[in-house]
Amino acid sequence: MELKGKKVGVALTGSFCTFDKIFTAMEKLVEEGAQVYPLFSDASQTITNRFGKPEDFMKRARDITGRQPICSIEEAEPIGPKGYLDIMAILPCTGNTAAKLANGITDTPVLMGAKAHLRNNKPLLIFLSSNDGLGMNMKNIGLLLNTKNIYFVPFGQDNPGQKPNSLVAHIEYLIPALEAALEYRQIQPLLVDYIE
Repeated sequence: MELKGKKVGVALTGSFCTFDKIFTAMEKLVEEGAQVYPLFSDASQTITNRFGKPEDFMKRARDITGRQPICSIEEAEPIGPKGYLDIMAILPCTGNTAAKLANGITDTPVLMGAKAHLRNNKPLLIFLSSNDGLGMNMKNIGLLLNTKNIYFVPFGQDNPGQKPNSLVAHIEYLIPALEAALEYRQIQPLLVDYIE
């Protein structure tokens, strides 16, 4: 399935180490002809960190997509009743966001956007980035894997020697994963080998 003309919500949460890859992926989506709607979690729009400043992240998203990022629960809620997205992707999805999503908590713009989008029986794609994916968060990932209309970008351990519980999705599978999810399919294989 082509992404041209598709309305894609891209929701950023606080795994800041992945942001450069995510912004490059957003550029690729726009090049493919997708209409990209950015959303920012509370953390991603307020925390200054070693990877950059939140105002720079939001400006970059605005420059790439031509749209003002959705930055509040109130702005995210209409995604449900208006039903304007074809697919939403949480890029990246932290362990914290995965845990809340799995347990029905909607206390950030990203989580409200995901809940609102899912009520329309449309696909939600998860780009996992969690230091405890094989630890405390494994149960939440398991719940999400078995939830209707939720799909995953293939993932694996990113640093098994130093961070044995850490999981991260592989950006090179993003476009195929989006295309599969738009057809309500989970791209396979889901688990991919560690790549240095």
